[in-house]
Amino acid sequence: MRSDFGYYWNQHFPKHTLKYCAFGGAITYNFRTIFLELDFGIELATFLASAIIWVVALYWSRKYKVLRPVYTVASIIPVLPGTYAFNAMVTLISINRFGAKPELVELFIHDGLKSISILFAITFGLVLPSLYFLRLNRPVI
Repeated sequence: MRSDFGYYWNQHFPKHTLKYCAFGGAITYNFRTIFLELDFGIELATFLASAIIWVVALYWSRKYKVLRPVYTVASIIPVLPGTYAFNAMVTLISINRFGAKPELVELFIHDGLKSISILFAITFGLVLPSLYFLRLNRPVI
């Protein structure tokens, strides 16, 4: 939640968007937690939570006449893969310090790929709905 406020204050958005930035982060985190409890897997849960917050941010942006990334960027911060990326970097340092043992290399690859796949899930969760919904009202040519 603090990261949403930090993003908001750093970018100087209109004051009324602060509560929506924080609420969007809570929505995204809670939806991902619900999907994880339903055994969707962290990648799919993150993708679905990102897609849901995209729809909510589209509604807010049209209602309050503020750009959609104001809400979406602040809302995805709580679901960034910080733990997996941190563990991958710590393992990489351990590989450098103690040598390339198979267990360390396996752990580095696992955490690194997990963090990259979560980042891709966030990216596609924010991009694919816009390609689908916003393209319906525009001609292809």
